[in-house]
Amino acid sequence: MVNKEQLDLFLGSPAFGVVGASANRHKYGNKVLRCYLQVGRRAIPVNPNEREIEGIPCVAGIMDLPPEVQSISMITPPAVTEKLVQVAIDKGIRNIWMQPGAESATAVELCNEHKINVIADGSCILVVLGYHEH
Repeated sequence: MVNKEQLDLFLGSPAFGVVGASANRHKYGNKVLRCYLQVGRRAIPVNPNEREIEGIPCVAGIMDLPPEVQSISMITPPAVTEKLVQVAIDKGIRNIWMQPGAESATAVELCNEHKINVIADGSCILVVLGYHEH
């Protein structure tokens, strides 16, 4: 389970990027976005193939996120996570939560090297924030 200090740092962001957001309500990339909205957080979907998800305009990539996004959730295959972590570091993202299935030892190592608060221990934000289907 994620430790409180890491969680507080992650949740301290004024807004959150959801990398791998999906328009399909059955996919985790959609559930994570809805989870943030359920708890009253501002979340921005990152998906180059969608204009909007759940009524929220998408940005094409991490570099397009507004500066108030300091934390991102990654719902991407490990090989994609590895590529995008470097982009997030270049963007100045301070906190990265790799959802179960998105984790990569290489990506975690890169986060650690750059002093990024990384959550990649199998903790699921849906569980931590108490997501429920409507």
